[in-house]
Amino acid sequence: MKFGIYYSYWENSWGADCLPYIERVAKLGFDVIEIAAHHVNSFSPAHLDDIGRCARDNGIIMTAGLGPKETCNLSSADADVRKAGRAFFEETLSNIAKLDIHSIGGALHSYWPVDFNKPLDKEGDWARGVEGIASLADFAADLDINLCIEVLNRFENHVINTAEEGVRFVTETGKSNVKVMLDTFHMNIEEDSFSSAIRTAGPLLGHFHTGENNRRVPGKGMLPWHEIGSALREIGYDGTVVMEPFVKTGGEVGRDIRVWRDLSNNASDEQMDIDARESLRFSRFVLAGC
Repeated sequence: MKFGIYYSYWENSWGADCLPYIERVAKLGFDVIEIAAHHVNSFSPAHLDDIGRCARDNGIIMTAGLGPKETCNLSSADADVRKAGRAFFEETLSNIAKLDIHSIGGALHSYWPVDFNKPLDKEGDWARGVEGIASLADFAADLDINLCIEVLNRFENHVINTAEEGVRFVTETGKSNVKVMLDTFHMNIEEDSFSSAIRTAGPLLGHFHTGENNRRVPGKGMLPWHEIGSALREIGYDGTVVMEPFVKTGGEVGRDIRVWRDLSNNASDEQMDIDARESLRFSRFVLAGC
C-alpha cells in the first residue's frame, strides 16, 4: 500500500495551490498527495510543469479528488448539463494526466454536495450516471486514468451509499478502469460491517480514503482500524490509502464538510504536521501491518 493525505487538511479553500504542500508531505513521510482535480484547469502550463517536477523531485505520487458541480453533473436529466459535464471531465482528465496522475476519485457519476431540497430521481440518476461514466471511461483509459466511484453517505449523495451499490454500479459500466472507492468516514454511517464492505468491493477496490468518525486523522477517533486493516490485507489490496481529515472551520472546505467547530483544538501548523506524521505511522501499522 502507498499512503497519502489530501492537502485540504491544512486549507480552507478547495482551490488552494497544492504546490507548497508536495515537499511538506514528503518530509512527513507520505508517499502520496491528493489534490483537488477541478482547480487544475485554472493552472497555467508552466505551473502544471512546476507541480509535476516538484512531485518527481520529492518522490511523491499524485492522486486527484473531485466533487463535480451541479452544472457538470453527468447524471443530470438535462442533456445540456450532461454535455457540459463531459466537456469539463475531458478538460480535467487531460490536465491531470499532465501531472502523471492515474487515479481520480469522488462523486464522478453525480455532483457534490447534492441539493436535497430539489426533487431526486435515484433510478434515473443511476442509469444516466452509468451511461456517462461508461462513455467517459474510454477517454480516461487513453490517458491511463482510473475512474474511482466514491461510495458516499446518505447526507452527501443519494445514488451510491453502500459498497454493494458501488460494486453494482461499477459492474454495470463494464469498464476495467472504473473502480470502487471506499471511505471509512462514509462507511461508518452506512455499512453494517467495515470488513464485509471491504470484502464486497474486493478486486474492484481502486482507491481507499481514511478518516475518523469525527473527521480527524486516523487514530484520533473510534473506528476499528485493526478490523479495517485485516480486511484490506485479506483482499490483497495494494493500492493507495489517502487520509482525508477535515478539522478546520471556515472557507469553502469548512462549509461543504460542515465543520462548525475547530476539530484541531486550535492546533498550530506545526502541531497539525505532528498529528499527520503520527497518524501515518499508526496507519502503516494497523492497515499494512508494517
